[in-house]
Amino acid sequence: MATATPTPTPAAAPGGRRTWRTLPVVLQLRQSVGLQRGMLVAGLVLTGIFLFTAIFAPLLAPYEFDQLRDANGPFGAQAHPSSNHLLGTTVGGYDVLSRVIWGTRTALAVIVVAVLLSFFAGVLLGLVSGYFGGWLDRVLVVVCDAIYAFPALLLSIVVAIVISGGQSSLLGGILAAAISITVVFIPQYFRVVRAETVRIKSEAFVESARVIGASNGRIMARHVLRNATRTLPLILTLNCSEAILTLAGLGFLGFGIQPTAAAEWGYDLKQSLADVSSGIWWTSIFPGVAIVLTVLGITLVGESLNDLADPRLRGRRAAGDGPPPAGTVEPGGAVVGSGLATGMPDAPGAIEGYSA
Repeated sequence: MATATPTPTPAAAPGGRRTWRTLPVVLQLRQSVGLQRGMLVAGLVLTGIFLFTAIFAPLLAPYEFDQLRDANGPFGAQAHPSSNHLLGTTVGGYDVLSRVIWGTRTALAVIVVAVLLSFFAGVLLGLVSGYFGGWLDRVLVVVCDAIYAFPALLLSIVVAIVISGGQSSLLGGILAAAISITVVFIPQYFRVVRAETVRIKSEAFVESARVIGASNGRIMARHVLRNATRTLPLILTLNCSEAILTLAGLGFLGFGIQPTAAAEWGYDLKQSLADVSSGIWWTSIFPGVAIVLTVLGITLVGESLNDLADPRLRGRRAAGDGPPPAGTVEPGGAVVGSGLATGMPDAPGAIEGYSA
């Protein structure tokens, strides 16, 4: 039987201390190769620009999001891009660049509130449902399946109307949009956590905890939860891009935040529809590009992390790299070239990682 010699990992730092090389995103970046690394770097750059712009919006924006005039007078409606207004002005007389920059802050606020609410609610419900089972499990599964069957945008519109009547102030609008998105996202976390909890609660270490007298709460918090939520950060990342699209859809249809309360890309796109047929391109191009680049960046990060978390995809190597040494343990525990370690070919039908 071949001896499995694991390859050294970056986590094995001297003294057992964690270094910056073992941080989550840094570690995945060092593991990626080829096109996969390019996608991850591009996604991180676009996401970093989005976060930087949202955090420092008051310093980057030349005007307020609802400002219509300066010391020289009114801005004017649909003004061409110029030195005073680099991206022109909208039909309402707002500066396009300022609206795009301030829109990043609105999008970030909705993402944080919506994803965190759906994350904690979905994880809690999935954990309780999968662990205890019974009639509570059946009711929660039916409710979440019913919610999941609805079109996401339609469900968000209904919830937004119920909460705020479709229009609201800054805080109320952010909460209304976030809660409407939360309702859509909860079933996703619920289903993943419930499935993992049902599988984990029958494991030997959970049974051992029951035997020594651990309470259900302690078992759920210390043993089940830790192992049932390992893939959720990937879903969370992908849901951030979905939240931006849902927020833009609500604003485009007129159920989002009032334009005088905050800048919102979907509303700006709606107001620019009539401008497109008149040859006024700058009022629609830049909000649309902001949505596309932000969603693209977050999606690239999420998809790249998903590939790196999959043992079958994480071991992909750049073109031209030679095969790994015999006996090397691949991600997932498979031993490469086990037959070479004994000088004999693997027997037909032998299990990968073992030799006769």
